[in-house]
Amino acid sequence: MTSPAPAPPASAPAQALQPRIGLAGLATMGQNLALNIAEKGFPISVYNRTAAKVDSTLSRAAAEGGLPVLGHRDPRDFVLSLARPRTVVLLVQAGRAVDATIDALAPYLDAGDAIVDGGNEWYQNTERRIDDAAARGLLYLGMGVSGGEEGARNGPSLMPGGDVQAYDNIKDILQKAAAQTEDGPCVTFVGPGGAGNFVKMVHNGIEYGDMQLIAEAYDVLHRVGGLSNAEIADVFAEWNKGELESFLVEITADIFTVLDDAEGSSGGALVDKILDKTGMKGTGKWTVQQAAELAVAAPTIAASLDGRYLSGLKDERVAASTVLEEEGMPAGLLEKINVDKKVLVDRVRQALYASKVCSYAQGMNLLRAKSVEKGWNLNLADLSRIWKGGCIIRARFLDRIKKAYDRNPELANLIVDREFAREMVQRQGAWRWVVARAVEAGISTPGMSASLSYFDTYRCNRLPANLIQAQRDLFGAHTYERIDRPGSFHTEWTKLARKSN
Repeated sequence: MTSPAPAPPASAPAQALQPRIGLAGLATMGQNLALNIAEKGFPISVYNRTAAKVDSTLSRAAAEGGLPVLGHRDPRDFVLSLARPRTVVLLVQAGRAVDATIDALAPYLDAGDAIVDGGNEWYQNTERRIDDAAARGLLYLGMGVSGGEEGARNGPSLMPGGDVQAYDNIKDILQKAAAQTEDGPCVTFVGPGGAGNFVKMVHNGIEYGDMQLIAEAYDVLHRVGGLSNAEIADVFAEWNKGELESFLVEITADIFTVLDDAEGSSGGALVDKILDKTGMKGTGKWTVQQAAELAVAAPTIAASLDGRYLSGLKDERVAASTVLEEEGMPAGLLEKINVDKKVLVDRVRQALYASKVCSYAQGMNLLRAKSVEKGWNLNLADLSRIWKGGCIIRARFLDRIKKAYDRNPELANLIVDREFAREMVQRQGAWRWVVARAVEAGISTPGMSASLSYFDTYRCNRLPANLIQAQRDLFGAHTYERIDRPGSFHTEWTKLARKSN
C-alpha cells in the first residue's frame, strides 16, 4: 500500500508554537476561518480527509503572509498536534458527516478536550452530541457561524452554545477572530445545550424574511415605478446611508450594477438573466416549524419560506400565467399606478423599514419563547449586539434593538418599545399605501403584507376570534370564556338557534 505524500512543510511561525486549536473540514468556510484565526496570531492545525484541501489551505496560508497553519492528513496526527486541553473545530456538512468526523477524531482526544461544531446543525443533534461527548469525558459546543466566506475570513458573528468551559478554553481566540464593532467582538456565550445552534437558526429565519422583503421592494420599484436597474442600484445605495443601512441592502445595490459578460450573452444586467427559482438549505423551514410548535406568530418569516417554495414551481407558474391570461387575466399590471418616482421610492423605503421591524420582532420573540421552554436564559440585547457585525443580517437598527432590550429585558415585542412604536406609527401610512398599490397592480408582496397584518393584529384590542371560539364550541364543545365574568362556558348553540328561528 502506497503511503500518502508528505504534507508541504509548515511555515516557521507554525512550527514555533504548538497550536491550542485545530480545524477539521477545509471547504471554503473552513479554510477561511482557519486563516482568520491564524492571522490573528493563533497557530492552528488543520485536517481534511481530502489531501488536496489540506494542500490548498497551506498554499493560501503561505501566500497570505506565511500564516501559522499546520496541515495534517491523518486524524491521529492532527489531534495529537494540539496542546492540551485540545479544541477541535468542525466545519463539515451538518448531519451524518459531523458524527462521522467525531468518530474519526474522538479516539485520540482526552478527557477535558473539546469539540466545537461550527455548522448549521439542528439544535437537538447538538444536545445529543453534548451527552455523547460527556460520556467520553469531552466538552462540546454547537457554534453558529454567520457571515459567509468573507465573514469567516475577516470576522464572522459567532454564536457558541453548550459547555461553557469549552467556550472559556478558546474565548480569547474567538474574540479576536470575530467581527469587531464599537461594542466589542461579535461573539458571546449564548447558553447551554443547543442554544447556539438555535440562535443561528433563528438568525437565518430572520435572514429569509429580510431577503424576501428586499426582493418585494425591488419588484414594486421596478414594476410600479418603472425604475431601471441603474436607478434601483442608486436607490439601494442611498437607502444604505440611512435607517436601512445593512449588509443585505448594501449588496443589493452592488448586484444591480453588475453586467452580464458571459460569452455569447446579449449583455445587459446579470440579475435579469438569473432564473427566478430560490434555493434553501433548511434553516428557514426549521424556524417556521419551531414557531408553530412554540405558538409564536412568525408570519413574515413563514411568508418568505412560502415564497421560496412557490418560486420553485417555475413550470407550474408559467403554465398558470398562460391559462389565466387566456381567461382574461392581463399579463402585466392589473392596474397602472401613476405616482412620482421620488414619492414611490420614499414610501417603499418606509414600508420596507416597518416590515423589517416586524420580521426581527418575530425572530426575537421566538428566541425568547424557546429560552423560557429550555431554561437557556438567552440575553436578547447581547444577541442583538453580536449581530451588529460580521453576520448576514447585520444592520444599523440592531443597535437600537439592543438598546430596546437593555431598557426592558422583558419587552413583549419590539413594536411596543416606545422608539419603535413611534416609528411604526409614522410609517404605517406609507406602508399601507405600498401594499394596497401592489394589490391593485397584481404584484405579490407576501412579506410586506404579512408584516402589516402582523402589526394590525398585534395592535388590535378586539379581534374576531370571539366568533371562531363560538364556532369551536358549537361543533366541538370546546367551551369559551366571557368578557364579563370568569370561568369556562358551553352553549347549545344549534338548539338555541333553532328555537329562536
